[in-house]
Amino acid sequence: MDETGTGTDTHTGPHTPDTPRATLGVGMVGYAFMGAAHSQGWRTAGRVFDLPLTPVMAAVCGRDPAAVRAAARRHGWAEAETDWRALIARDDVQLVDICTPGDSHAEIAIAALEAGKHVLCEKPLANTVAEAEAMVEAADRARERGQLAMVGFNYRRVPALAFARRLVASGRLGTLRHVRVTYLQDWITDPEFPLVWRLRKERAGSGALGDLGAHIVDLAQHLTGEHLAGVSALTETFVKERPLPGAAHGLSAAADGAGRGPVTVDDAALFTGRLASGALASFEVTRVAAGRKNALRIELNGALGSLSFDLERLNELCFHDHTEEAAVSGFRRILVTEPEHPYLEAWWPPGHGLGYEHTFVHQARDLVHAIAAGTGPRPSFADGLQVQRVLAAVEESARHDSRYTPVEPAPVLPALA
Repeated sequence: MDETGTGTDTHTGPHTPDTPRATLGVGMVGYAFMGAAHSQGWRTAGRVFDLPLTPVMAAVCGRDPAAVRAAARRHGWAEAETDWRALIARDDVQLVDICTPGDSHAEIAIAALEAGKHVLCEKPLANTVAEAEAMVEAADRARERGQLAMVGFNYRRVPALAFARRLVASGRLGTLRHVRVTYLQDWITDPEFPLVWRLRKERAGSGALGDLGAHIVDLAQHLTGEHLAGVSALTETFVKERPLPGAAHGLSAAADGAGRGPVTVDDAALFTGRLASGALASFEVTRVAAGRKNALRIELNGALGSLSFDLERLNELCFHDHTEEAAVSGFRRILVTEPEHPYLEAWWPPGHGLGYEHTFVHQARDLVHAIAAGTGPRPSFADGLQVQRVLAAVEESARHDSRYTPVEPAPVLPALA
């Protein structure tokens, strides 16, 4: 079984409701927005899906003792730590889940793998290609010892997108010609929004490009089964300085009136690209599109048909079969809530939709299955490195007046399942 959620859950040995299963102790570093989302995944996966291992939320880690203890109580973690090294050293932690800013991903992930732990790391994998390469090397060494590593591109786990992957894999679109993706938000439109860590290059690596662009690059490559061969890009920072933040952290931090600082990442990026097959692709990401809250939209056009998806209507997929008679053909709305659709066999009756949080439940489910089976989970750290190479090529192109910039070749993706 892969991340499309296909197939039937299997066990790792004889099991009855009265026979306890082996456990998988999870330790998480970071507890803010992504930490809350990942907590929901670990808390829920074993209650919905029939898993071969039982996830146990052993400990959560953060620097602020009071805040991390409160997060542990709120999200269901048994204990709290204030040093990620201590969390990694715990005997009751077999998997380390990294939900910190990008500047610490490489250090924590490599240390956890070298300590014999499995690792789940939020996207983007790292802040630089060099860091991502070091993480892949550590993951390769760990794999030889039986430890697995996965990067958290959760949108692969939206049932409608997993179903879209099936349609592409089965040839329903024919030869691919176009991919167009946009991801638009507006949460820093106000020039007085404070200079949080996501607006500082030394913490975040890049701005909308890494935050949102990583998602849509991965999604485009995942759905098509192809890598981007090269890009031509523009980036822009519309608000050059912002108020320094106060004590609050995350997206809701408030300014404290103690001066202003420079924004060192992009507010928006626009780039075109070419896939390995020759298909054309376009991408746009921004965090200053007033009125757009979480507007991720993707469309694929092929010789035999097209599909499109809007995250703000995430239980729906639009599909056009161009082989039908013109008089009756057109885009059809598919409500992706049937038990035959990916991941839906364990949820609600048809017509009862899922939401954003469920992608993290599906992510936890797939990783537990991979660990139990000893098979490489997807997306792998190598997949994360490939995305990092695309982001680096986008920045390089933008620095040189949109010059077409090849993306460093990567291993060919396996055939879609």
